[in-house]
Amino acid sequence: MDLTDLTISDAGDLLARKEISPVELTQAHLQRIEKLDPLLNCFITRTPEAALQRARQAEDELMGGKRRGPLHGIPFGLKDLYETRGVRTTCGSLFWADYIPEADASVVEKIFTAGAINLGKLNMHEIALGLTNLNPHYGACRNPWDLDRVPGGSSGGSAAALAAGLCQASLGSDTGGSIRIPAALCGVVGLKPSFGRVSLRGVFPLSWNLDHAGPMARCVRDVAILLQFIAGYDPVDPVSVNTAVDDYLENLESGVLGWKIALVDDEYVEANTAPEVLGAVRQAARVFEDQGARASGISLPGFLEAAQANGLMVVSDAAAIHRERLADQPDKFGADIRQRLETGKAYGSTEYILARRVQVKLRRAFEQIFNNYDILLTPATPIPAPPIQGQDALEQARLLTRFTAPFNLTGLPAMSVPCGFTDQGLPIGLQIVAAPWAEASLLRAAYAFEQGTDWHRRKPVLPSP
Repeated sequence: MDLTDLTISDAGDLLARKEISPVELTQAHLQRIEKLDPLLNCFITRTPEAALQRARQAEDELMGGKRRGPLHGIPFGLKDLYETRGVRTTCGSLFWADYIPEADASVVEKIFTAGAINLGKLNMHEIALGLTNLNPHYGACRNPWDLDRVPGGSSGGSAAALAAGLCQASLGSDTGGSIRIPAALCGVVGLKPSFGRVSLRGVFPLSWNLDHAGPMARCVRDVAILLQFIAGYDPVDPVSVNTAVDDYLENLESGVLGWKIALVDDEYVEANTAPEVLGAVRQAARVFEDQGARASGISLPGFLEAAQANGLMVVSDAAAIHRERLADQPDKFGADIRQRLETGKAYGSTEYILARRVQVKLRRAFEQIFNNYDILLTPATPIPAPPIQGQDALEQARLLTRFTAPFNLTGLPAMSVPCGFTDQGLPIGLQIVAAPWAEASLLRAAYAFEQGTDWHRRKPVLPSP
């Protein structure tokens, strides 16, 4: 048994039955990190000693009959903008290269209380403002399916580490697609919950109006388990919403019989979208129909307008957050980040107010889709993973938020699940979207799709540890 291949569910069951130990599981992942991370550069900071200490504590508790739940003894990796007490949190930036938080982020505290084991802090695009994870300060993270391609960003280290078997779970953040894009490009599962569903306290901000924290794993059930632990109201977080948290596992396997599914298949989707991606997403709709759902092609007016408004707000909010650093020490930012921050700084109040008006209008318009449909389908990204280098690498990367950013603007829950591979062996992601606070339905649909396919079972070919 390769312990690094196990899902959270499978590993949790084996740990509960004492057939494996948290120390064995943690050591297997640490050995794999030691072997493969020099190729991939997924980690900015590794914490092997602390991980083994937590693993020994988890082992003592489990052997003594004290099981905290399905995350007890599970090895994690955390995107390096989640504050971790006593462990540096760089945000992929030189500004925080030596920052040691005094407290854990709210959701980090939750998963530690559940008994999870942190293996370290994962690479990311600098200050989360980018899609490639080509970090000039801590090195580029590489896609396990093709080391010459990007893993996506900004949660690129999280997705690459999951695909490569370096951890069993991660937490990412998503402001324009930063969970779903790397999940799609690396062939894993990533969920952006409804805005306000998961606390952002202790998560370094990129946009106060658009940031979402969410779970990433290798299968839908694992993401459901993670969301169950991190979802919930936080009165200290000003954008957290006090609304009930569903049981995300209770009806996970109930299927989609009789559901109505909207497949966005219009000129906006077809433009600049790779034929292999379009084909895979259309085939995904047929998988749902095979399970008793009814899929209809629809046009989604406002898609482009939403993406553009989201883009304007992201850089404007980031420029506001980093205004003093940009004024005092602009050269400490990478060139691409400095340019984006300057662009955001240059937008006027009128442009920003108009973008906020677009946000309000399209949130209502997008929500009304779910008066007639249970879920909405789009590609997660219009193209597979772009190359790290090359004449058109940056231009290709700019396409990646085309389908994800509108759902940050509108705050709807959305996730990416693997739905195919290109002829070159690169993963393709399907984006599934649901009504506000309908994460349970979103996960149920994603699970039904996953059970009708085997894309999530494929693994990249990497050197054996």
